[in-house]
Amino acid sequence: MPIRPYRPADHDAVHDICIRTADAGEDASSSYRDPGILPAIFAHPYTFLDPDLAFVLDDDGRAVGYVLGTADTATFAARFRTEWLPLVAGRHPAPQTEPTTPDEVMAHLLHTPERMVLPELTDHPAHLHIDLLPGYRRSGHGRALIDTFLTALGRTGAAGLHVAMVTANHRARRFYDRLGFRPLAVADPGPLTYLGLPVPTTTGG
Repeated sequence: MPIRPYRPADHDAVHDICIRTADAGEDASSSYRDPGILPAIFAHPYTFLDPDLAFVLDDDGRAVGYVLGTADTATFAARFRTEWLPLVAGRHPAPQTEPTTPDEVMAHLLHTPERMVLPELTDHPAHLHIDLLPGYRRSGHGRALIDTFLTALGRTGAAGLHVAMVTANHRARRFYDRLGFRPLAVADPGPLTYLGLPVPTTTGG
């Protein structure tokens, strides 16, 4: 099953995959009044701002998984605020009080992209998101997506990569451990665990 670069025609499939895997790998569509806020945070800004680091797993022309990311989280967060947020803020306004509902919590994340920039991650400036539909897991596709991303990332010169995963998602932790990711110490990480990986240097075209 091929892995190929993201295409604009994959937008709706990526949107669907993000929602159907957002609850620790399970379907989150019933957990939000507007589940479209999830890909507005965790998927579409990457294909919009960093399309060269967006890849999909293709099953007969349909995207059934993806890996998306950026080589420079600080730059990405700044562009998220100035270039991406104005496109989606009207549909997903910032909460005016302390967020309490799931939608409000996600809206708060959407409107605070600077939360991604942590001093403890300076040596691992790149980050990624990877999701596969349930029927395509445990078949080597996740590792292949990560390898594809790392090859492309190596050409950017990024020294290290991090992922931020929900600590309770033990299945994801086992996946990252097998790939060689190791814990990164972050002050007050909340419900997240941060894992890092050196980026192999890639030469040539």
